Amino acid sequence: MCGRYALHAHSEVVALQFRLAAAPAFAPRYNICPGSEVLAVRADERGRRSVGEFRWGLIPHWAKDAAIGQKLANARGESLGEKPAFRDAFRRSRCLVPASGYFEWRSVAGSKHPWYLRPADERLFALGGLTSLWHGPQGTVRSVSLITTPPNRLTGPIHDRMPLILAPRDYDAWLDPGNDDVEALKALVRAYPAEEMRAYAVSPRVNAPANDDAALIEPLPEGPAQRDLL
Repeated sequence: MCGRYALHAHSEVVALQFRLAAAPAFAPRYNICPGSEVLAVRADERGRRSVGEFRWGLIPHWAKDAAIGQKLANARGESLGEKPAFRDAFRRSRCLVPASGYFEWRSVAGSKHPWYLRPADERLFALGGLTSLWHGPQGTVRSVSLITTPPNRLTGPIHDRMPLILAPRDYDAWLDPGNDDVEALKALVRAYPAEEMRAYAVSPRVNAPANDDAALIEPLPEGPAQRDLL
């Protein structure tokens, strides 16, 4: 799964990375949680890209209650084309979610320890997502779900799932709303190369959603839990 992530790049870097005319200014965030508003990049039918805020937790357009979004923060990549909650969005409403890194929890002797995972070169990257517009009694809600895949050899010892990370060369195909080739899209839903990532243990302070500061992504001093990862 993917339950927390960080985004601390400058808005100009986001605009450049995703070929946007502009990106809104935003404060660095180091503990982004489901249920919060997150930045997502989409493209319209003419291929023009834009970035907006979406609630993390997909509310399908046919849902009767927005509360369903609490259960749909993540979408398993293997079943995107079949699951009713994600099928339509996978075909017509995909997005990219800018991120600097993400957190996962590793179980050791009955306890869970947080780890931070990021690209080896610390660059901004894109999480693959699905979006939906839901029209409820309080107005329209734009929501997003982050796709997960089986892990690679680096992330596997930490957790049995990882978020879909898309390479820049795949952005056009992923964002194109006219691209409804399900089999070709499924080919993009794969684990990111382990050799291009780094992982290290971080403070359990990230467990509390109220904590949101740069210290959350600082590595802990190396110990047995890190040395036996690989």
